[in-house]
Amino acid sequence: MQHCPSIDRSRAGENVCYDGENVIGALAAEDRSDLEHRAQDRSDLQLPGQQGIFHLQLAVGRQIEKMAVTFTGKLCFSEAASPLSHKPLPSLPKSFQFSKVSFAPSAKSTTKIWQDRNGACKARSYFRPSLQMSVSVDTEEVVSDTLFADYKATSAFLFPGQGAQALGMGKEAFSLPAATALFEKAKEILGYDLLEICIEGPKEKLDSTVISQPAIYVASLAAVELLRNREGGQAVIDSIDVTCGLSLGEYTALAFAGAFSFEDGLKLVKLRGEAMQAAADATPSAMTSVIGLNADKVQELCDVANQEVSEEERVQIANFLCPGNYAVSGGVKGVQVVEEKAKSFKARMTVRLAVAGAFHTRFMSPAVSKLEAALAKTQISTPRIPVISNVDAQPHSSPQVIKDILAKQVTSPVQWETTLKTLFGKGLKSSYELGPGKVIAGIIKRIDKNAPPVVNIGI
Repeated sequence: MQHCPSIDRSRAGENVCYDGENVIGALAAEDRSDLEHRAQDRSDLQLPGQQGIFHLQLAVGRQIEKMAVTFTGKLCFSEAASPLSHKPLPSLPKSFQFSKVSFAPSAKSTTKIWQDRNGACKARSYFRPSLQMSVSVDTEEVVSDTLFADYKATSAFLFPGQGAQALGMGKEAFSLPAATALFEKAKEILGYDLLEICIEGPKEKLDSTVISQPAIYVASLAAVELLRNREGGQAVIDSIDVTCGLSLGEYTALAFAGAFSFEDGLKLVKLRGEAMQAAADATPSAMTSVIGLNADKVQELCDVANQEVSEEERVQIANFLCPGNYAVSGGVKGVQVVEEKAKSFKARMTVRLAVAGAFHTRFMSPAVSKLEAALAKTQISTPRIPVISNVDAQPHSSPQVIKDILAKQVTSPVQWETTLKTLFGKGLKSSYELGPGKVIAGIIKRIDKNAPPVVNIGI
């Protein structure tokens, strides 16, 4: 009679490796070879929702006693076939995340009946010991980032960024339950009455980074509900085939496009504002708008200013808004030098921006890790329509790429001018600015005087 192999109890819980052909279990070294057998050409795959079970029947030389281990790892498939069988498996995600693996012994009995030379009936039973491995997995679909490579731009929703806030915004939410509901959800998530601050202030509080960012995000999505409630509004919403937002507005655009929920987006925006404020508090910095120069001249101005300050105080173009209006960010001393020398470059003026610090530069680096951690825990899906990124002026369809882009956004220059020029180049026929202010409408006039008028949906 065959004996059970010894199992190294001290190694309980050791990882079980599956290389697409072999399984190596947590057995003592001398017994490991018993598991190194090619999987039979048989597998059952079920994917109810986001869970699945794999049954792998593996022939072994001896009977194996029951054992269980926990496994963490990935099993990757080719597009054409499963490594468990040579048969194509349709609609398989590219990868799976294991959560648990368990082993159980089994033995198949086959009885063979025949007649011997003398005509006597003979029977013999064959037992084939085997090992069954059940793998519980979570699916993690890998999405191509090129789904929107040839996107169309006929009608666009444009969402404002920080600086568009104004006392009194949100008043129209009182007349619309769907808009009021967004502010009520915000109250639960933020822990304070955002609508009250939007309407009553004080202004200094509304203008702070930690308040203004959630306020603009919620007010802009409330404006979508306001439009939806108007006659023909739903038809307009359904006609939108591309969207984008200025800096913070990119989060609003992603929420509108269904990449994440309103609640998850607000949590990200809340953290973003807090992280950017903390980064600004850690190192003094500033921003100023240079008016009346093209981008090349502003870059020359930055280069000259950087020659007169230390490396820590250096400046860069942080926001390419439109021709004749570019924001420069950096150390306080570097920004001061830019402001002092701007006239010599024939700039019309400079305007110091009332923001916490040097947004969209290396000064925001401390915020990146906090955003990365929050984004890693956030469920992000492929947007239903293209959302143009501030970082590279391109749409992205891969959830992981979107996460990476959002983390980079706070330290990367905003490519708003390129974004709008690209949309116009694709034949954009109509656009809507949703949320407080009319900043984007003004920018569009500076970029293309022949662009169709922007419809403003305030709140």
